[in-house]
Amino acid sequence: MKYKLLAAGILAFLSASTLSAQEQEQGGQDKSLYIKGNALFAPIGILNLGIEKQISPKYTLQGDIFISPWKSFAGHELQMYSLSVEGRYYFKEAFKNWYIGANIGVSAFNLQKWNYWNNHTTGQKDDGEIVMNSNLYQKGYSLMLGVTAGYQFQLSERWNLDLYATVGTSQGFYKGYDRTTGRRYDSAQNFNKSGEIIPYRGGVMISYKLK
Repeated sequence: MKYKLLAAGILAFLSASTLSAQEQEQGGQDKSLYIKGNALFAPIGILNLGIEKQISPKYTLQGDIFISPWKSFAGHELQMYSLSVEGRYYFKEAFKNWYIGANIGVSAFNLQKWNYWNNHTTGQKDDGEIVMNSNLYQKGYSLMLGVTAGYQFQLSERWNLDLYATVGTSQGFYKGYDRTTGRRYDSAQNFNKSGEIIPYRGGVMISYKLK
């Protein structure tokens, strides 16, 4: 029930943003456009780029991509590719100070969950094999709905600094594998399913105004 309420609220927010965009276009007013990159992930070879478009004095729409190409990072699988779209409301004016937003995203991944970064064993299988967490990884996709909060600092006429974080529900569909054998460690016939409330986006975006 709580997931349905969260989804309904986010979709309503995005719908309101779209209507605001249509009204803005009809009014013929100029709208700013920023391109941005996440400085938090760039040093470790993860690409996170976005475009944020003003649609009214206080509303913007942002689309971004996240690409982590690492087949192995510090001994852990860390491949993830995601797309998301977000509607934002600024309390002062677009691209300045505090804002809140509604985010929806989709991702494909081949990674080892953080709670498997240990050498704990999961017990014996029917054939007597003992499975160790650090040898297990997950491959699949997820759907995400969340709420964003952030703050934009205006550094100069064209440069901004955007600090933000998103928390919401992540609904995952995956298959679990043991890298030592190549076999599945889970007992699901097709995809395993998991849902949880987690922080799934965040960082420090350096933004440049294109117009």
